[in-house]
Amino acid sequence: MVEPSQIRLGDLVLPVIGVENASPLMNRAVIEAFVRLHEKGLIYQGSYMVNWSPSLQTAVSDLEVEYSEESGALYYIKYRVAGGSSSDYLTIATTRPETLFGDVAIAVHPKDDRYSKYIGMMAIVPMTYGRHVPIISDRQVDKDFGTGVLKISPGHDHNDYLLARKLGLPILNIMNKDGTLNEVAGLFCGLDRFEARKKLWADLEETGLAVKKEPHTLRVPRSQRGGEIIEPLISKQWFVSMETLAEKALRVIEKGELTIIPERFEKIYNHWLSNIKDWCISRQLWWGHRIPVWYIVGKDCEEEYIVARSSDEALEKARAKFGKDVEIYQDPDVLDTWFSSALWPFSTLGWPDVSAEDFKRFYPTTMLETGHDILFFWVARMVMMGIEFTGTIPFSYVYLHGLIRDSQGRKMSKTLGNVIDPIDTIKEFGTDALRFSIALGTAGQDLNLSTERLASNKAFTNKLWNAGKFVLQNLPDQNDATWESILAYKFDMEESLIALPLPECWVVSKLHLLIDMVTSSYEKFFFGDVGRETYDFFWGDFADWYIEASKARLYHSGGDSVAPVAQAVLLYVFENILKLLHPFMPFVTEELWQALPQRKEAIMVSPWPQTSLPRHANSIKKFENLQALTRAIRNARAEYSVEPGKRISASIVASEEVIQYISKEKEVLALLSRLDVQNVQFTNSPPGDAEQSVHLVAGEGLEAYLPLADMIDISAEVERLSKRLSKMQTEYDGLKARLSSPNFVEKAPADVVRGVREKAAEAEEKIILTKNRLALLKSTTPITN
Repeated sequence: MVEPSQIRLGDLVLPVIGVENASPLMNRAVIEAFVRLHEKGLIYQGSYMVNWSPSLQTAVSDLEVEYSEESGALYYIKYRVAGGSSSDYLTIATTRPETLFGDVAIAVHPKDDRYSKYIGMMAIVPMTYGRHVPIISDRQVDKDFGTGVLKISPGHDHNDYLLARKLGLPILNIMNKDGTLNEVAGLFCGLDRFEARKKLWADLEETGLAVKKEPHTLRVPRSQRGGEIIEPLISKQWFVSMETLAEKALRVIEKGELTIIPERFEKIYNHWLSNIKDWCISRQLWWGHRIPVWYIVGKDCEEEYIVARSSDEALEKARAKFGKDVEIYQDPDVLDTWFSSALWPFSTLGWPDVSAEDFKRFYPTTMLETGHDILFFWVARMVMMGIEFTGTIPFSYVYLHGLIRDSQGRKMSKTLGNVIDPIDTIKEFGTDALRFSIALGTAGQDLNLSTERLASNKAFTNKLWNAGKFVLQNLPDQNDATWESILAYKFDMEESLIALPLPECWVVSKLHLLIDMVTSSYEKFFFGDVGRETYDFFWGDFADWYIEASKARLYHSGGDSVAPVAQAVLLYVFENILKLLHPFMPFVTEELWQALPQRKEAIMVSPWPQTSLPRHANSIKKFENLQALTRAIRNARAEYSVEPGKRISASIVASEEVIQYISKEKEVLALLSRLDVQNVQFTNSPPGDAEQSVHLVAGEGLEAYLPLADMIDISAEVERLSKRLSKMQTEYDGLKARLSSPNFVEKAPADVVRGVREKAAEAEEKIILTKNRLALLKSTTPITN
């Protein structure tokens, strides 16, 4: 006797291969589900049209058939009218002429005047030794496709199959399971379907029944498994009746009990379930769960069969019905792998034993995260089966991620050589960088993964690591008395926040805003937004600005008296950044977290940052003014090619209110802008040497004057700019000369003329700027001398 988890191959009995079979409990759940559905009349056996894979010799699900636009041909064939003259024939256009052996009728539109006189007569199918089929009328016939005449081959076309069932026409199968034609095809018996097509067309040409053959773009069904062309075929299979199951799965969306993210996929989900067909669950493969059905030796398989949970139970049922000498054998087919996968949310937890601890504790769960490409294969079926067998949806939310494609947006394939191996990627860029790159994608949208993106996020990981090193290097030893001062700072009260110096108040306020944004985005499943917001804050605010500003507290004047506030803020902000990033980058964040002092637990189980913490909007605005001033000075230094290590003087002009808070951070400003802290002046009016200075406007009511003589060698710069101006003027004159030529303007292509005009305008603008700068330098020269 062969058990449900075994198959027979000749004289051998082999275990069925399948992931689920690793556990007897999984096999038990699959068999139980099949039996219960059959007892409710939801599983049945019958001969129906299926998608057949001749190479694998198995039925294939509708969802596993992919259609591609391919070049083919449209064949025009004469069908003579029985009893008519030589001019009485119907020309039929078909893309698969070999299926004519399965024709059972010829159909025309009832209002097509070209063929109305033939309705009710008989047509002779070519190459069939005079087999006659009726000429009928039906409104489904498209008068404008081909010749407006339709051959009906219900054994080999889904639409023809439905039409034949509606009209009560017979079904004729012309094909073997391996894709060769059977005895119905006469002399073509045994030929492969594509070989038969070539030979048949040649014979039709020879007999004068071939009218013409013209190129035609076909929508070709191919197997997702092996890529071969699928053949519609009538086959005896097991099916699940889906209508009642689908109704319940639709209802949970309508009631809001199930949410699909992104929302647009709910419409796709609803459309599929509203138009669902019965599910063919049997497969003629050597892997999967064996169908728990036994047949009686000597009895018709479709009339007499037994569904049971084991071979012993099946034999017991058979003996009770047919006597103790009865012999039984098991159906050789296995179940579609998606049938067992549909039970996964509860079968893995011990179902059908609903008293199992795992089932009681973990079912139903909250969220399913999966790819959008298996919304129908898996998600919808899990919902249907969950409701059917447990009375409850298996999850409340479905988050659909996109597919990973190459940098050009192409699907990865060995043929294109664009497959990105995750193991190799991890070795080169690190696990955290790969996770972060993928997690930044938008729900439901495919992600183009490139080495540039991975390299960028590897740099981000390194930046995080280096920031952690900086924080750790600037914290005191565990037993240092300074810790008492550091831990005394509290950031969850508004009065404590406002008491902080400007840079510290700014970064803590920005962190509190970030925590609220990130927490809200996590709750809405906007994971990409979480990653981007945290990335921008860490790199753009914390690393680029606050860490640099903190060095004024840690390394410059003030010493031990101001260091604790910077240390406390560095530690507080950094540990919260690690918490926010941990779901994305678990390894580097855990390593850094464990390295921080006074860690009592892993970051994974530490409390999530508190929300609605205080923030000071005015301090944020004030520090943004300081940032604007710093950027303006940095840009001026770059524009005038000031050596990076050179410290320059500056006069900051602003109102008393602005001067009050900017001047307090004089050391921070000097450090960030590379100013000579001893020569930074704050005033409410321009300095005396304003005419010989670079004037910067950082914002409304905030300006700076940088003495030119302090920045550059004016004489050398005048000489350099004069040479540059001469060269620019020559280039500009050449462009203007071309534009002044009627031959060029009238005869050159419009885009070329437009390009020259744009270059001339750009050159003119550069000349004006250079002249202005030269004028400024020359006016400064006497003073410098």
